[in-house]
Amino acid sequence: MKPFTFSVPQNIIAGKGSLKQLPDIGKKLGTHAFIISGPHLNQMGVVKGCADKLEAAGIQVDAFTQTEGNPSVETVDKAAAAFLASGADFIVALGGGSPMDVAKAVGVVAKYGGSITEYEGGGKVPGDIIPIVAIPTTAGTGSEVTAFSVITDHSRNYKLTVFSYKLIPAYAILDAELLTTAPASVAAACGIDAMVHALEAYISTDASPFSDAMAEKALELIGGNIRKYVANRANTEAAEAMLIGSLFAGIAFSWARLGNVHAMSHPVSAYFNVPHGVANAILLPTIVEYNALADDGKYRKIYNYVSEIPAAEETFVPSMLTEKLKELNAMLGIPASLREAGVTEETFDAMAEDAMKSGNILVNPRASKKQDILDLYRKAF
Repeated sequence: MKPFTFSVPQNIIAGKGSLKQLPDIGKKLGTHAFIISGPHLNQMGVVKGCADKLEAAGIQVDAFTQTEGNPSVETVDKAAAAFLASGADFIVALGGGSPMDVAKAVGVVAKYGGSITEYEGGGKVPGDIIPIVAIPTTAGTGSEVTAFSVITDHSRNYKLTVFSYKLIPAYAILDAELLTTAPASVAAACGIDAMVHALEAYISTDASPFSDAMAEKALELIGGNIRKYVANRANTEAAEAMLIGSLFAGIAFSWARLGNVHAMSHPVSAYFNVPHGVANAILLPTIVEYNALADDGKYRKIYNYVSEIPAAEETFVPSMLTEKLKELNAMLGIPASLREAGVTEETFDAMAEDAMKSGNILVNPRASKKQDILDLYRKAF
């Protein structure tokens, strides 16, 4: 066993109704909150609900609610300027991965200045950032516990990644009651995204016993509940299982990283604005098939978490996992190909070039060169 390290340096509050603890948490961080969220949650009154709770406890509140699906450098700039103008002490990131990515980026540039592009890569965040309370309203990204912020740089058609354990929010509140109004399509895409996080972390060459434990529990929770949750988002038991599964998957990939699915999905979103979870889901069966050559027995475990009917060791072959994932995508209404998602072929070479810049390529279980990535894009097309 190779040496490994891990820590879980934050406070997690989970359970139905746990949002009511937000004011007490806020008081530990300051007297002025800045909520970062999106227009949909603002229109639904979710942002106001959080603001009302904070204000009732004597905490001043300002908000930025203009985050988009694949948040841009320009959005980070606007949100950071609004945060600084407000004079707030801490950030409340409310929503899915996009508001959380923006909140982390704002936490960096509001503290240290410059553009988020200057912090691209690892090891460039000089110290602690503005404290963040993360409140996920989707079960997918696990961003409330991850050390990454992914921001789209439209000048390059590129999704840049900032990596630092300083980005991990100080607090995360996981209240399944916030998940019950998600549309089925969003629930499906986010749920598959969480499953991909767990799966890629599990088979990563950087995996450890710690990340494996997190990934396996995530796969168990997500695989056993994603169908029920997408079928009925008001099923709070399934929603809670998905939310906790997403959390464990986020912890797993924070320490084991990911693989070719994520390396390749980011250019798909950057060039064609395909939702991140949808891009991951489409690419997943193709890349699982490609990685089967390196399977060391984990494929059967994954299959048994995802499938309604487990497979015995003597009857299982890796191709069964590929087919099961295709079947799951179809059941959840995910497009079957990149073409169906609006992707066109002329950018494949540039996309493959960008994918090769991802550190996730380095920990994919099967070694990959640019030509391999091109071939995978074509197969998934």
